[in-house]
Amino acid sequence: MTGKTFFITGASAGFGAAAARLFAAEGNRLILAARRVDPLLQLQDELGKRADIHIIPLDVRDREAVQGSIEGLPERFRAIDVLLNNAGLALGLEPAHQVNLDDWETMVDTNIKGVMYCTRFILPGMVARNSGHIVNISSTAGAWPYAGGNVYGGTKAFVTQFSRNLRCDLLGTRVRVTCIQPGMAETEFSQVRFKGDGELAAGVYRGTEPLKADDIAETVRWVVSQPPHVNVNTIELMSIDQCWGPFAINRQSK
Repeated sequence: MTGKTFFITGASAGFGAAAARLFAAEGNRLILAARRVDPLLQLQDELGKRADIHIIPLDVRDREAVQGSIEGLPERFRAIDVLLNNAGLALGLEPAHQVNLDDWETMVDTNIKGVMYCTRFILPGMVARNSGHIVNISSTAGAWPYAGGNVYGGTKAFVTQFSRNLRCDLLGTRVRVTCIQPGMAETEFSQVRFKGDGELAAGVYRGTEPLKADDIAETVRWVVSQPPHVNVNTIELMSIDQCWGPFAINRQSK
C-alpha cells in the first residue's frame, strides 16, 4: 500500500497511532484525527519526514465538526482511499443498575455516532470514485457478553452489524467494508475504562500476553492490501491467553 490516502480516527494512541506509523512507513498520505492535540502534533513530527501528514483535532461525537473537517480537507487529501474508524472507548465495568449514565451516553456517542458521522461524510466520495475501503474496529465484546460489558458490548455489536449492512448497501460498487473484532489488547483502553486507575488497568493483563497495538495495525494492513476483488468481511482475533468462558450459573444455597 503506497500512495494511498488514509483517514484514521483515534490516531493519538493505541491502534490508531500504530496504524499511522505502519502506513507512513510505506509512503502514504495520512489524515490523523483525535481529540488530544499534543499527541497528534508529536505523531506528525515523528512521521512527517516519511509521509504527508494532515492532523485534525476532532471529537467524532460532534457531527458538525466531523462534517466541517472532511469538507475542509486540503485538495491533496480529499480522495480518501481508506477510512479507519478506530475512535472508541469503554467506560466503567459496573452492572447496569449501578452504572453512571453519562458513561453510557459517552460510549454511544463515540462508538456509534462517531462511526456513523465519519462514514456518512466520507463514503459518498468513495462511491463517486467507485473505489475505497472502510475498516471498522469493533470488538469481541460485540459478539460475546461479559459482566459489566452492557452498553460497551452493545455499541460494538452496532459496529459489527453496521459493517455488514454497509456491505449490502455497497453491493455493485468497488467500495469494500471490513469489520475487525479484537479481543484483549494492551493499550490505553483499560486506563480509560478505569479512569486512570493504573492498578485496575494493569490487573486486566496480569499474567497474560495480550494483543498489542501493532498486531491490530498489521491486521488492518493485511485487510486493505488484498486484491481489489477480495472483501474481507470480518476478522475476530484474540491473544492465545484468551478464550470464551462457560455459561455463568447462579447457584442458590438452600
